[in-house]
Amino acid sequence: MRFFVTAKNAKDLKSSLRSSRKTQRTFLSKMSHQNNETVYDTVIIGAGPAGLSAAIYLSRARFSVLVLERENIGGQITITDEVVNYPGILRTSGKALTETMRRQAENFGAEFLVAEARELDLAGPIKTIKTTRGDIRALGVVIAAGARPRAVGFKGENEFRGRGVAYCATCDGEFFTGKELLVIGGGFAACEEAIFLTRYAKKVTMLVRRNEFSCAQSVAEEVLANPKISVRFNTELLEVRGDASIESAILKNNKNGETEEYRAENNESFGVFVFVGYAPASDLVKGKLAIDEDGYAVADAEGKTDIDGVYIAGDLRRKRLRQVVTAVADGATSATALEKYLPEARKAAGVTTRASREIRKAAPAESETASPQAEAADASESNGDGKFFDDAARAQLQGVFSRFENSIVLAAELDPANAVSTELKNFLEEIASLSEKITLRFDAPVDASPSELRPCVTLCDAEGKSRGATFHGVPGGHEINSFIIALYNAAGPGQALDDATRERIRALAPRKLEVLVSLSCTQCPEVVTASQRIALENSGITTDVFDIAHFPTIRERYNVMSVPAIAVNGKIVAFGKKSLPQILEILEK
Repeated sequence: MRFFVTAKNAKDLKSSLRSSRKTQRTFLSKMSHQNNETVYDTVIIGAGPAGLSAAIYLSRARFSVLVLERENIGGQITITDEVVNYPGILRTSGKALTETMRRQAENFGAEFLVAEARELDLAGPIKTIKTTRGDIRALGVVIAAGARPRAVGFKGENEFRGRGVAYCATCDGEFFTGKELLVIGGGFAACEEAIFLTRYAKKVTMLVRRNEFSCAQSVAEEVLANPKISVRFNTELLEVRGDASIESAILKNNKNGETEEYRAENNESFGVFVFVGYAPASDLVKGKLAIDEDGYAVADAEGKTDIDGVYIAGDLRRKRLRQVVTAVADGATSATALEKYLPEARKAAGVTTRASREIRKAAPAESETASPQAEAADASESNGDGKFFDDAARAQLQGVFSRFENSIVLAAELDPANAVSTELKNFLEEIASLSEKITLRFDAPVDASPSELRPCVTLCDAEGKSRGATFHGVPGGHEINSFIIALYNAAGPGQALDDATRERIRALAPRKLEVLVSLSCTQCPEVVTASQRIALENSGITTDVFDIAHFPTIRERYNVMSVPAIAVNGKIVAFGKKSLPQILEILEK
């Protein structure tokens, strides 16, 4: 498998690595997590604001807590560049705010595990959560799985997804620099993202199907006052048209029923961003818990479901307001209800649960005084020694690498004319210095990549034979964990994989996968990790992962304006977040 990740430049690269240092620590410290014989007081599924809030309250009450998150801690709010309505915080980003929550939870003793919950067994006093890292048992469960962006359903939405239709301003806004944009939606998210998109777009036109916004007046006023934003109320998008990109759109006036064709200035291509809310991520609980007609889990005012010890928090619940502040309230409410339930549940189950980790002595002062702004500043500080990882991260990496079953070779191809090559060389040397089972080679192989695709590093076995995974550039931002997972899976023992899935992977015909990503994209890591795993398990498959901010020729070749994107044998086949089973379904067609 081939894998390519880069930063925009050396300065941005080091900043992205350091800003994710706390997440690295959480992830790395759990790579060797073994819990089959453990019973926790509570397992929390989902590390968005609701899950993090529940973790803070329960761990502070000295209950043992494990938080499961399959991707990145923080949830949907991490893609929000600016948060200004969270009480007590004047201005911050979603990522900084939730990072502070994570830090609080860890300081009170909560544990975090990067894993996907696949199945729930909620019968009896001890619940079992089947995950990609094995089975986990607990007396209580808080399900805070969140939601995913909704599609509108206009004609051409699926056809142009990734080629003009997008759902994440943070991930994809830069691709529309200098272009006109249509923003669909009239709620808080649509308004906020429209303002954010003015950083890149020449002009933003909001299409609101009703006669007014459905958000706070102050936010609406900010939109209306922005000279780069125009708003068309009582207007819907019916269709987008074009060849390789969107060239026109059909709009409908909801008051008189008339339609018109929209075109950008000088008939240039333009983009469409959709922000019309989220659909509850209820697949995990279907057939296990009561679900209403719209897919929301049914729960009472405290978040309790019809099963004792099982609670719902956050966007998986039906509620009128979906904001960080209500998600945090959900988590706290469910947690305090569980605080009353758990002591009796321990007695009824006749078990001694996993001991709560000792609260760190610095926790109270840290949690009371640390602000998201201060946390972000701390995270972006230089190590002072020019290294990519601080001492704590290096120690945790050594712990992960010590579990390697086999030696591996990292074969790098550098381009002296490319400044990022120096960064990659330094990065790999630091990684290799942490384990005797990692060897570096800087000699280009016979089938070396063309210079425009360098610098890159290929994962090889102990004899130097490619395992099919190549990273182009330097892993940073949200992709740093993907790189460590790739090493772990290549050297063994690797992440757990059931026999049926492994057989499906090995039965696939040879082909070449290319995954196009952005280091700022929170939806990309799951696609990257799954695509890498497929190639590592099937010698006939290679996977190339490109940070398209650094390899524009790849983006132009596929005319991609949204990430993540998956190409198979030179043809784009899917956009958006995809799990391993979903990618397998695509490859099996």
